[in-house]
Amino acid sequence: MAEAAFRSLHAELLRRAYTGDERRRGALAHLTPERVAAAAAGVRQGRTVSLAAPIETWAGPDDPQPAVHRLIAPIAPIAPETGAPGVHFALDRFAMNVHGDAHTHLDALCHVVFDGELHGGLPEGRLTAGGARGITLDLVRDGIVGPGVLLDVPRLRGVPWLEPGDSVTADDLTAAEEEQGVRVEPGDLLLVRVGHRRRRGERGAWDAAHARAGLHPAGMRLLAERRVAVLGSDGNNDTAPSPVTGVPFPVHVLALHALGMHLMDYLDLEGLARACAELGRWRFLCAVAPLRLPGATGSPVNPIAVL
Repeated sequence: MAEAAFRSLHAELLRRAYTGDERRRGALAHLTPERVAAAAAGVRQGRTVSLAAPIETWAGPDDPQPAVHRLIAPIAPIAPETGAPGVHFALDRFAMNVHGDAHTHLDALCHVVFDGELHGGLPEGRLTAGGARGITLDLVRDGIVGPGVLLDVPRLRGVPWLEPGDSVTADDLTAAEEEQGVRVEPGDLLLVRVGHRRRRGERGAWDAAHARAGLHPAGMRLLAERRVAVLGSDGNNDTAPSPVTGVPFPVHVLALHALGMHLMDYLDLEGLARACAELGRWRFLCAVAPLRLPGATGSPVNPIAVL
């Protein structure tokens, strides 16, 4: 896709986005209380599945800045047979690069700057060393709970995963809907499996920053038409290398900047795909609880699907 065509698509999706008071919520405005209640009523087995990858604390090709976790108390090892009497507490300290390429996280609407602006035309100056102001992670402080739908593209194509650099098209998405007997509806949390976690598990980690499967930006028109509330994938959502000349992360730009659509990157969808195939159901209740980090551009999350 040429940059001019991408900018035309960006302008088109901007026109589709909410305006006025609803614009601050972005695509979450499609997720109405009625849709949440309907999704909860659709739970049948009460079976829960985590959609998060384990947080790793060692460096790798796709994780040069791994999370740091250490026990800070008790300070000295205590032998079981000579442990001090009374009550003691084990304490932890944890730090991470929220937007890394190896762990599951939610992108807030202030994560992407395009042509000097954030979503809603807010100036880039809203981002400061002390935190962002306006459309931050605080918008989802009450969590995101609603109808989830999984579209399994490798299943559709008859392969275990999509190879890095491959793109999911709108035709892939509609074909997966037909094959799975499901349709993406307004307010849905749409999860698109490309098989990233399975490939990583079987082949080992690689430099996903420069080579990964994802959505083609032209497919975002379909998500806008269907009024999707949240988009998630077991990859970064974006294909690398970028299919748009001169524009890295085009899906991030179209989703977060144009449509105000929160993204979940690097989910683990393997367990959910197996459960959905076993039950013959590709819809579920999905609950996403980010950390309470006012002013943050994103958060690690452990989304839960309830079938």
